[in-house]
Amino acid sequence: MAEQDYFVALTEFHFMNPQTMSEIDYFPQMHRFGESVSGVLKAWAGRSLDDEWPSPTAEALIQYMDEAGCDVAFCLREPMMDISGGTVSMSTNGFMMQQIAPYPERMYLEANCGPIIKRGLDNAIWEMEYLVKERDAKLCKIYQPEDDGPINDRRLWPYYEKAQELGVPLTIHTGAAYVNPQPGSHCEVRQLDDVLLDFPDLNIIAYHAGWPNTEELIGLCGKHKNLYMSISGIIGWYERAPYRGYHAIGTALQWMPSEQIVLGFDLPFDDLPRVVDYIRNFDMPEELQKNWGYQQLSNADKANILGLNLARLTGIEPTKRV
Repeated sequence: MAEQDYFVALTEFHFMNPQTMSEIDYFPQMHRFGESVSGVLKAWAGRSLDDEWPSPTAEALIQYMDEAGCDVAFCLREPMMDISGGTVSMSTNGFMMQQIAPYPERMYLEANCGPIIKRGLDNAIWEMEYLVKERDAKLCKIYQPEDDGPINDRRLWPYYEKAQELGVPLTIHTGAAYVNPQPGSHCEVRQLDDVLLDFPDLNIIAYHAGWPNTEELIGLCGKHKNLYMSISGIIGWYERAPYRGYHAIGTALQWMPSEQIVLGFDLPFDDLPRVVDYIRNFDMPEELQKNWGYQQLSNADKANILGLNLARLTGIEPTKRV
């Protein structure tokens, strides 16, 4: 039987502006930030920030998209304004739009208009509405570890209300706050419940499977059908330590349908082929099916996770581009 040619789409491809990065290298927090990033990369990618990895730009990404058979990438600025004492973000939505412009229908904007509370709700809401209506942003990310309050801070309610009105799904960092100097108290999984109770028509994609509280996120996905579990970033760890992924995905499918699991990236771009293949070739061991009650992923489940769910959420056509 011929291998199925799945439509593949992932969120959270971070681009950084090389010029800006060179200009803020002297800030003391850059060293702490780099050390903590290396800690994440050690688990997720088996290397550190000191190792060689591709340039975080669209020109580098497209090559790995073609190699991995990845049709669509949702591309996202890297904010981290606290690293430079509020001076500048590592990249901007404007930079992202310039980067993706040469690759229509392959790369789409995943906006980030934060830090929402710090910059002011009026500014953040205006930019989100503009980027969605005028610049075709398909997703909008909220990254509360660098802001002045947690995911369920009531000051964010007007922003959530506007996103619900616009029909744009929000992608939200959940679980650990992986980098210095940012607090984990701003991105706890349980905080999503307060938001979802008040905004039942707002689609939310929770990044990194909420690790280390993945099971709590899975339970919330069972409760809220407008909540989606993204395995962004952590999928690199699942591929390197497969039984972690078997347990996480196996447990998730006991609580929710495969329509609520999506792919995300947040890794060095040359990791793209291995993590896409992890889902393409996902084969639940018989011992886990027997002893843990996990189901084998069907071709339909894989198709949902690999890209159909994101196509449905963002309104793009799930047709092969590569």
